[in-house]
Amino acid sequence: MPNPLKDHPNWLVVRDRALVPAGAWARERRDWIRANDPVYTSLRRPGRPEQIAATVTLVLIALVVVFLMLFEWNWLRGPIGRWASAKYDREIVLQGDLDVKLFSWTPSAHIRDVRVGGPDWAKEKDTLVVEDALASVRFLPLLSGQVEMPLVEITRPEIVLISTADGRKSWVLDPDKPDTSPMKLPPINRLVIRDGAVFLDEQGRNIRLNATINAREGTDGNAGFHLDGRGTINGTPLTLEVRGGPFINIKRNKPYGFKAELSGVGTTLIADGSITRPFDLGQFNATLSLRGRDLADIYLLTGITTPNTPPYRLSGKLRRDDTVFTFNDFSGRVGSSDLSGDLTVDKVGDRRRVQAQLYSRLLDIDDLAAVLGGTPRVTASGDTVVTSGAPGKLLPDAPLNVERLRVMDGTLTYRAAQVKRNELDVRRVNLGARLKDGILNLDPVSFDFNRGELDGTARINATRDVPYSAVDFRLRGYPLESIIPARNGAPTVTGRAIGRAKLEGSGASIHDFAAGSKGTLSLVVPQGQMRAAFAELLGINVTAGLGKLLSGDTGVSEIRCAVADFTVSGGTATARTFVIDTTPVLAKGSGTINLGAETMNLRIDGETKQARLIRLWSPITISGPLTAPKVGVDSASVAGQVGLGAALGALINPLVALLPFVDPGLAEDANCGALISGAR
Repeated sequence: MPNPLKDHPNWLVVRDRALVPAGAWARERRDWIRANDPVYTSLRRPGRPEQIAATVTLVLIALVVVFLMLFEWNWLRGPIGRWASAKYDREIVLQGDLDVKLFSWTPSAHIRDVRVGGPDWAKEKDTLVVEDALASVRFLPLLSGQVEMPLVEITRPEIVLISTADGRKSWVLDPDKPDTSPMKLPPINRLVIRDGAVFLDEQGRNIRLNATINAREGTDGNAGFHLDGRGTINGTPLTLEVRGGPFINIKRNKPYGFKAELSGVGTTLIADGSITRPFDLGQFNATLSLRGRDLADIYLLTGITTPNTPPYRLSGKLRRDDTVFTFNDFSGRVGSSDLSGDLTVDKVGDRRRVQAQLYSRLLDIDDLAAVLGGTPRVTASGDTVVTSGAPGKLLPDAPLNVERLRVMDGTLTYRAAQVKRNELDVRRVNLGARLKDGILNLDPVSFDFNRGELDGTARINATRDVPYSAVDFRLRGYPLESIIPARNGAPTVTGRAIGRAKLEGSGASIHDFAAGSKGTLSLVVPQGQMRAAFAELLGINVTAGLGKLLSGDTGVSEIRCAVADFTVSGGTATARTFVIDTTPVLAKGSGTINLGAETMNLRIDGETKQARLIRLWSPITISGPLTAPKVGVDSASVAGQVGLGAALGALINPLVALLPFVDPGLAEDANCGALISGAR
């Protein structure tokens, strides 16, 4: 029968050119080895030296085997303890029996009464004490460098974890080479822990926790992994609970489910998920829900710095990949506002880096005020009301915690697509922040109003004991009617305001910063309109001003320009230029605003541009707190003018008595262009 392969021309070429020469070379090499290789010759025809060497080798192997079988492993307890103590600079003692079984497909070690002392600065408490521990390993995978442990059984382990405020950790055996990677254990098919205990003393965040640990086999309610902790955080109650299934027939490629709940300082975190690769705590996925009274409180639980907020409730997907934590697609509410976004936390060296992208569909402006240091209060209806913190004050006095800004870096973006109806008529918000080495840069700080916008930047240097800040905010096109209320259904003042605040100074809160700041404040109204009655009153024109008010006149006068330009030093703003130029009156002002006391003391002198028969020459005064200023007239000036008129009437003639009340109207229009240019 024909062979299709042998008959194929290609096969004949391969056979003749490759296989035949290769076979000849192999036979030639074999013959050379048989004739010349001494090792081959000695193995085929061993002489007396080879026989002696083989016998000695077999005897040595037998002796080693017998020695290991009969060896008293307890003899190694002292040497092992002394070596480990010297290497890790702490006392390590193996006090109980040490039993090792090597000759098995699953070699095992059984040790009793192990004690690992604390470092020099924490010698009063042992880091680890174990009453009894048994561990076995599979022999065959070990030959290829893989560690698989069919059984780990630990009885009454006691662990003490101490972390100081300056970052020292008692459980780090080699502080010169701290391992920041998450704990990774080899695969364990069966893990049993009986009556374990853990004590945590975290001095930096003032955390004390006592926890019990048990890992039981079985199918009842007590089976599985149980960790239950009770303690305090900043003197308030702290609880921790972790639950997982039994550690039986655990497979490396099968996720291990768990549920954890941590509560303290008015905050509760609940994680429900699974460890992707069992015993590799650097990989897990979970659904995380968190709620509390203030997001800033989670720093004490997680070490992540967040701003102050009203009560909140959030939920999203938590994932860990070695040192990187991500909290994605989270959503919920903060105060009366919705909040969603993504958060990433990474640790580089001893510093955390946080990146956050946050978004609100509808923002309550009071919730944002809480971030700036206001004090939130939830009403019976569920709405959030924010106050400055001090009764009757406008500027928040909550101090900035500079220590928290120093321990991490990060970036943040926040956008609010819409804003609930508010007194300032804010419609949209866009914020950005970058924190690096204790310096916080806010850029942009942008508020869009129904008409107009406020944009600016701020820089807070938190590397000092008292932070030093610099702000530069610009107001463009803000309507005056949103500031000054209407009367009798008609606007009192209309026009677009342009302003700038450029200040710097030290202070732990916004109030303290303003109280000691220096810089400039300016507000400009290039043009607008004012109720004619109020324009006349700027010059204290009794006949025109009061007459129009009493008659309900809603006529308007043109505002040619209004400029208020202040220099600020030591928290006191002093008027450098203060002019209100209207069609009938030119008003000039002077005075100060005390940003620390939040009070003002201003004086406005008006001069009419037209002759007036009856005019009281009395400045308008604006004084009192910024939150409730009082507007009045200088009564002493009025009394003096009236007194002069009365005296002239008694001495000369009743008609002459009117002279003190006659104004020739010599005021001229202000140079608005120059005033506006100077204020900017």
